[in-house]
Amino acid sequence: MEEYLKVGEQAPDFESMDQEGNKIKLSDFRGSPVVLYFYPKDNTPGCTAEACNFRDNFDSLKGKDIKVLGVSVDNQKSHKKFQEKFNLNFPLVVDDSKKITTAYKANGMFGTAKRITYIIDGDGKIAYIYEKVSPKNHATEVLEKINELKLLK
Repeated sequence: MEEYLKVGEQAPDFESMDQEGNKIKLSDFRGSPVVLYFYPKDNTPGCTAEACNFRDNFDSLKGKDIKVLGVSVDNQKSHKKFQEKFNLNFPLVVDDSKKITTAYKANGMFGTAKRITYIIDGDGKIAYIYEKVSPKNHATEVLEKINELKLLK
């Protein structure tokens, strides 16, 4: 059984870019809860269902000042196509070097990222870890957990 990061630990900071080529750093989101979700591959059925579920629930998350970041090992061009095809309204973080995936112990099979979600509190600490994710209703599940953990101001 692989060890994951632990609840209460400082979430590893990272710097990369999103699908638009904008610089993105985890520490830039301090003060707000962050949903950092890892997924195996752009444009695959489960990953599309999960991304679209976050897209469809984004207003309720954003309204509570919750940031959503999707991470896979796909490159910027792949992320951009995925984002445009499904009208995704949150950043997709490029991790083609696999540094972020490795730091979060989210390395999956066949060189992809494992489907795992970290909820990070406003202080940058890991508040909850979903080691098993149901892609179709994950955003609702995450919002309920954030409310339960009282991470909102």
